[in-house]
Amino acid sequence: MAQPQSTKLTRKLGLLALTATGVCSMLGASINVVPFMIQRNVPGIGPYVLPAFAFAAIPALFAALAYGILASAMPRAGGSYIYASRGLNPYLGFVASFSQWFGLSIVIGVISYVTVPFIRDVTISLGWDEFSRTLEVGWVRVSIALLLIWSFVAVNIKGAKSYQRALLPMMFLMFGLGAIVIIAGFSFNTNDFLEALNTKEQRSFTPISNTDFDWRIFLSAAALLFSSFIGFDSIAQAGGEAKNPTKSLPKAILLAIVSVGCFYFLFAKAVYHTVPWSFVAEEAMTKDISAPGLLSYVLPSGLGIAILIGAAIALINDLPAMLLSVSRLMFAWAEDGIFPRKIAKIHPKNSTPYIAIIAAGIMASIGVLGSHFAGDFFLGIDIMVTSMMVNFLLMCITLLTLKKVNPSISADISVVKNRKTQLVIGVLGTIFLTGFLIIHTYKDLTADTEAWYFHSTPIWLIVMALATILFLFKWKQLKKENIDLKKRFKELPIE
Repeated sequence: MAQPQSTKLTRKLGLLALTATGVCSMLGASINVVPFMIQRNVPGIGPYVLPAFAFAAIPALFAALAYGILASAMPRAGGSYIYASRGLNPYLGFVASFSQWFGLSIVIGVISYVTVPFIRDVTISLGWDEFSRTLEVGWVRVSIALLLIWSFVAVNIKGAKSYQRALLPMMFLMFGLGAIVIIAGFSFNTNDFLEALNTKEQRSFTPISNTDFDWRIFLSAAALLFSSFIGFDSIAQAGGEAKNPTKSLPKAILLAIVSVGCFYFLFAKAVYHTVPWSFVAEEAMTKDISAPGLLSYVLPSGLGIAILIGAAIALINDLPAMLLSVSRLMFAWAEDGIFPRKIAKIHPKNSTPYIAIIAAGIMASIGVLGSHFAGDFFLGIDIMVTSMMVNFLLMCITLLTLKKVNPSISADISVVKNRKTQLVIGVLGTIFLTGFLIIHTYKDLTADTEAWYFHSTPIWLIVMALATILFLFKWKQLKKENIDLKKRFKELPIE
């Protein structure tokens, strides 16, 4: 096993903090943008956005159940990597989690970069025109994005108390301000919206009542909306710091996905209750739209500013939880010797993997610079979606193979102990996620882009090739050290 350290991770995160980690990783730009911009990305989905979202929840729920079951038996930092490396195969565990790490690291940078325009929109609504123009200056936008990242790097390094103090208030505020959208959306109706549109823009609009249902369009939309459920896995990455982990980790995973799923559904339904889907579809074809922008027609300016602030907070809230997630993956690799062992070094006072957190901040900073100079940040998000679909798929497969590959760890499962039920979850999750991955990959490869490197699939394959080279190099080194690799990957890392 890896050499024991003089200091170690400490179990200080309770159920609320763990749930918040998942919630804040899941709720972000997607809730304010994706349910509406999907009308452009998947033309023809029309009134079937909410059914597609409900359908997308099915594989996400199976993946969450697989995560919860595996977490109860393997409560360690690096969650998904530990599960697959001990219950499936060390190589598959590393390459899957490496793509997850790469995708999330870049997306942290993307999120921090995208947050600045949301802050700018708030300042415009407040009438701070000069300040809002300053936020559009390139170096200012990059500087603010980097400041956000490194502020939360510092928060994570300081430890669990600092992390919870930053995360929990923002989560409750995000839910509170998001509730304004839900209440407002159900308080108004389509007639109110059409009257407001005519009053503010002297523009009339005749809604379309319905459109033909197309399974291909529906499945493409569901595959895209599946991205809304990505994030609950961050709870598993914090497995080494959870209190009473065999119970709290599964509970937090299910609480996060159910609460976010319900909130997301109500949020989107509320907006579509007031704004006709055909208007959303028409607007999406010519400009970028969001929930605050669509509801601004019927809301007083004060409430409009409040939901803009809520959108900005939802984005910022992603950062501390995602930094925790990617840093714990690196920590777990380093403990196993698949990454430089210095990465697993623990802060003597704060009991946090501070070198791994700093490395995560550096990767996220590269994401900021890439977003700025490339001018297109959606590629990073597509890579993350591909990575997470593969990751979730491997978790379901691991649930199927764990008992055969590692019966001693399988015996430690403390939730959903019935093997037949486990097999049903694993098989159905594998089937659904394989289908979604095929749909997502086909959509990516057939998309009309300027060059091959704007497709996420070949970029993801290149990342996988790099991960393979790194794994084989480190595996060869471990063999030279005469380490019993079979034994190491049959046991959990020591705490």
